[in-house]
Amino acid sequence: MQDNKNPSSIRLDKWLWAARLFKTRTLARAIIQSAKVQYNGQRCKPGKVVELGATLKVPQGHDVLEITVLELCEHRRGAPLAQLMYEESADSKLQRQRNAEAKRLGALYSPHPEHKPDKKQRRQIIQFKHQ
Repeated sequence: MQDNKNPSSIRLDKWLWAARLFKTRTLARAIIQSAKVQYNGQRCKPGKVVELGATLKVPQGHDVLEITVLELCEHRRGAPLAQLMYEESADSKLQRQRNAEAKRLGALYSPHPEHKPDKKQRRQIIQFKHQ
């Protein structure tokens, strides 16, 4: 008999949705199928059965979260409870802080130009790219 709070097997896309890492299961499934999520260092499918202690690399915007599964639950809960389902690695937290600082300083992202290049500037850009 399966317990509703701790299921014996849960799909990866459903777990990512329940842990509030993605807004919908469809979005979680699409990210997994595009090979952006790694399960124990390997590509995986949305139907992969999640195990306790598994390590996941999950993209979140410009960052990649490295998390360890601590709890299995197939129901979506509130954010404070969902964050207890996994633990982020120290390296991942440090990298996110570095990226946030770089973004704040403007080093990570280039500013948008104020206007489009004119014909002469476009020719110079093309010439520069071909060198």
